[in-house]
Amino acid sequence: MSEPSVHVGVLHEGGRSPEQEAAIEWLRDHGVSHELLNAAETETVPEAVDVCWWHRVAPLEGPSPLETARPAIEAFLADGGGLLLSLRAMAAVDDLSVESVPPDTVLDEAVTESTGLLWRSVYEDHPSVTALDGLRHPLRDHGTAPAVQYEAVLPERGEVLASTVHGDDDDPGRMTVVSWSVEDRGANEAGNDGGVLGVGAPITFDGTLAPDEGRAAALAETRDGFLTGCLRGLAAGDATPPRPTTPEALRALRERVPDERDRPAYHLTAPANWLNDPNGLTTWNGQYHVFYQYNPAGPFHNTIHWGHAVSDDLVTWTDEPVALAPSPDGPDRDGCWSGCAVDDDGVATIVYTGGRDRDQLPCLATTDDPALRRWDKDPSNPVIESPPDDLDLLETEHWRAEFRDHCIWRDDGTWYQLIGTGLADGRGAVLLYTATDLREWTYEGPVLTGPPASGTVWECPELLDLGDEQLLHVSDYENVVYFLGQFENGTFEPERQGLLDHGDFYAPQSLRDGDRTLTWGWVPEARDPDAQWDAGWSGALSLPREITTDEAGRLRQRPATELTELREDRLETADAFALADGERRSLDAAGATLELSLDIAIDDAESVTLSVHETPDRAEHTRIRYTHAGDLIVERDDASEDHRSTGHPQEMPVPPYDEPLSLRVFVDRSVIEIYANERHCLTTRVYPTREDAVGVSMSAEGGRASVGSLSAWKLGGIMR
Repeated sequence: MSEPSVHVGVLHEGGRSPEQEAAIEWLRDHGVSHELLNAAETETVPEAVDVCWWHRVAPLEGPSPLETARPAIEAFLADGGGLLLSLRAMAAVDDLSVESVPPDTVLDEAVTESTGLLWRSVYEDHPSVTALDGLRHPLRDHGTAPAVQYEAVLPERGEVLASTVHGDDDDPGRMTVVSWSVEDRGANEAGNDGGVLGVGAPITFDGTLAPDEGRAAALAETRDGFLTGCLRGLAAGDATPPRPTTPEALRALRERVPDERDRPAYHLTAPANWLNDPNGLTTWNGQYHVFYQYNPAGPFHNTIHWGHAVSDDLVTWTDEPVALAPSPDGPDRDGCWSGCAVDDDGVATIVYTGGRDRDQLPCLATTDDPALRRWDKDPSNPVIESPPDDLDLLETEHWRAEFRDHCIWRDDGTWYQLIGTGLADGRGAVLLYTATDLREWTYEGPVLTGPPASGTVWECPELLDLGDEQLLHVSDYENVVYFLGQFENGTFEPERQGLLDHGDFYAPQSLRDGDRTLTWGWVPEARDPDAQWDAGWSGALSLPREITTDEAGRLRQRPATELTELREDRLETADAFALADGERRSLDAAGATLELSLDIAIDDAESVTLSVHETPDRAEHTRIRYTHAGDLIVERDDASEDHRSTGHPQEMPVPPYDEPLSLRVFVDRSVIEIYANERHCLTTRVYPTREDAVGVSMSAEGGRASVGSLSAWKLGGIMR
């Protein structure tokens, strides 16, 4: 090792296995000074030791060395020391006060293909991997090695640094490297922070890493670079980043996302990692609160928590600490899934789906915190102990019954709750419960059941009162289907139906804000999971939409009025202009974060096209085409040169009564949100690769068309 030098205290249990002897030999071969520490006899860690290392491949039997040596190890950590736990040693981390939830998967695994580290891009500058290239680091090609990882649960206090890669496939749900920062710690004389680094990936020394000698040497080089980085980083005090838990730490995490080219500026995203359904939307003490499904371990769906953001004005937002996390011993151990927020006589209350094993059931939490940061789970959870037994609900490999997601309101002293489900015959359904106190619910029956083969499960049901009519929407794995009609006597009678959005939009939820209804939806990614992993983030929320009906009872959707405050610069204004057949007109509206407002009339043209994210040579561009037949089509075949992004078109009908077409188009890097005549919406995802993919143009095909008016603005960001 080069400077700074590291002195390692090698923990052992008295006798040493061949693998442990091989690890000690590795230290000798690499010139690392070290001494042996018998855990049973260690009352204090010698002052010369910078890092303690316990490496073990054999199953643990009886008390672990960490339990025996805990006072000495914790005093060492409090004084700024570092601890490396590799392979099965990581499984004993809960013997220390830094963690209460150990890895849930500990086994010997046959390695049949290249296996190693899938490193998180937000920590690509971590000292453990600075000597390595990229995010994927194979460590072993064959043989048998311990696999120690978090899968169904996350550490309560640790920060996940890496998952697993198998051959050419990422496996983010198998999390193998975790850091724990010591709370309320002191510092050693160098001012270093103490912490623990757990490595459950196959770091081994006794045996051949690959059958081919050259390949084995390459894998050993990766192992050596990684392990050297771990020891140096622990000695320097910068190898154990804490899990971000404060607004300031979350803001810093947001800034660590490696590439902001695709991340929306004015659509709400998580600081990093995974985001899906909006949850618990509410106004409280004069602020807007948006919660959302969140995985703090990386940009993939697993072990869901509730993320949180707050705003005073719907325009600027601040990241808040995670509001809900799974309880290791609770009915939500495997995830705190979608739910809603209500005001229970001045007490902020949320009802959400808790998952554990093969059950998903409603749980409740309350708070007296005016900022809604801290929530207390009800000791009686789950508040509904089982799904109704008079319906043949869908059972799957994962769930005893598909039974989840909640919409709750109160009317004349009675609480009403909708829950989404699926029936065994393939129909989706929405179920109704009533209660007087949010804790003891009575099943009333189905509110609405879909036709045969309507969708396996109706997720995220929501009932909105729009005055003369009610709107019920459900998400069926692909689309958000809405029904307009009447809710009476516990059932819904639909009169009309349609799609709330015709593109990448799912699981919306709403809040009542004075005399208006505001709705947000999840905008999922349209690129491969490995691209999401590399980006360090996944998912966004739509703009807040005002939902109403017009005089004819037709649904209307428009961006919240406050969003005009995002306008920073007016880029172009045109009263009217004509487009001849085949003519292309470039607009003075270049940018990646735009709002475009325009009216289009098709004279005798076959179609009119608005192109955005356009490079000068048009190698990349996204076409928004309005046809004479009354269809609006987003064509993405030339939107990106990245083969990992989706290129198939999306379209929605714009009926003839909507001619001429009035469009508001929000271009926000990888998100394009389109409003047609304040009635029809299509949200899409595109991922241009070039920095000059910022142009905007219009063209007519097959005849003449005209633009009655056009305005364009550059929009600013929302995060503060």
